[in-house]
Amino acid sequence: MGVDYYNILKLDRNATDEDLKKSYRKLAMKWHPDKNPNDKKEAEAKFKQISEAYEVLSDPQKRAVYDQYGEEGLKGTTPHPGSSGGGGFPFGGGNSGDPMFNPRNAEDIFAEFFGNSPFGFGSSGPGRSTRFQSDGGGVFSGFGGTENHYRTYSEGVGGGAGMPRKPPPVESKLPCSLEELYTGSTRKMKISRKVVDITGRLIQESEILTITVKPGWKKGTKITFPDKGNEQTNQLPADLVFVIDEKPHNVYQRDGNDLITNHKVTLAEALGGTTVNIKTLDGRDLDIPVTNIVSPGYELVIAGEGMPIAKESRKRGNLHIKFEVKFPTRLTSEQKTGLKRILGG
Repeated sequence: MGVDYYNILKLDRNATDEDLKKSYRKLAMKWHPDKNPNDKKEAEAKFKQISEAYEVLSDPQKRAVYDQYGEEGLKGTTPHPGSSGGGGFPFGGGNSGDPMFNPRNAEDIFAEFFGNSPFGFGSSGPGRSTRFQSDGGGVFSGFGGTENHYRTYSEGVGGGAGMPRKPPPVESKLPCSLEELYTGSTRKMKISRKVVDITGRLIQESEILTITVKPGWKKGTKITFPDKGNEQTNQLPADLVFVIDEKPHNVYQRDGNDLITNHKVTLAEALGGTTVNIKTLDGRDLDIPVTNIVSPGYELVIAGEGMPIAKESRKRGNLHIKFEVKFPTRLTSEQKTGLKRILGG
């Protein structure tokens, strides 16, 4: 049969017209080339397939021919004796060998389907779409970040009236432990949201979102899920944004890419040397010898034992050990005499 249009739209052969519209709406939005700037070639190919499948199956005559003869019958690549068209092809035509069915421009189908949509279609006359090409970004540009990427939608094209607005992003905190931000982690978040179904009714929908927290991410880092907020009639869905927050830690404080920990030593250890035992955020045991005399406020810096640096995966910040000297509250006269002798007092 050649191309399986039903499979492309993820439908079975008994699909209704409503099923077709619902599937096309979802897939065309997902695979629009402007929404996939990093995989534009693949997106363009899929977008074209989806549009062609919808064009055929939404037309009763084309669908009937396709169901009987397949893609070959539609495109005039196989003659069928007895069919009504000239040259023995279901869709007529002469004997020139030209295809009897030429798919229309995928963007035109998209524009026709969505009408006066957020993409600015319909403003240049029927059947012809307008793509945002002046800035090279496309209507979906900015989906990677969280600032101003909804400006295109809310302002519209040429300030046209009735343009569906894009509400501001919906932000939620994502508390992470320092251990998670040190090693990285994968979080599953179940969300419930309202969506507009094909009939225009608001229904509740649940979905599991996977958030990959990368090593070294800092408080305030934003992870954006485009269009995953609540939908409303005549309004575009908001983007859902998770904002990384750091949970307090009982051993370490974070300062940029560095880690800070406080360590108490006795006066004897401060003067005579000691070893500091520390457990790292990834579970390793560090034994750090302290040979210098530790004065109050003394700080030891261990290179490369801080937080991973998000954009330079092999590099890490430093670990700062800040010392506090515990002075004895009382000394015997013998201890005082001994100290004076040792310290040359």
